[in-house]
Amino acid sequence: MENISREDWCEWDMISRPYSNLQYCLEKLAEFFKLGFPNPWAEQIIFQSHQMFFSNCSLERRPLFFDPPEEVLLALIIAPICLIPFLVTLVVWRSKDSEVQT
Repeated sequence: MENISREDWCEWDMISRPYSNLQYCLEKLAEFFKLGFPNPWAEQIIFQSHQMFFSNCSLERRPLFFDPPEEVLLALIIAPICLIPFLVTLVVWRSKDSEVQT
């Protein structure tokens, strides 16, 4: 985390590698000491690192997702429902046509 500026501590793209390295080290140490992973010791280290580096991160930076407008949602629901009877009719019609030819 020393190589990353404080402004970038809340950006996952910037901290994913150091975070993965921390997890890898904790897994290897747990394996060396014949402990399971995760264990209380590793969880405590992860918790302390979150308090030290990520206590000022807020959820405000994340994009907010909203439900689509009602018209769009209705169209997305009705379109497949209307398509099903058409496809069933098409399959039945094609299967009757192939039975006549045989």
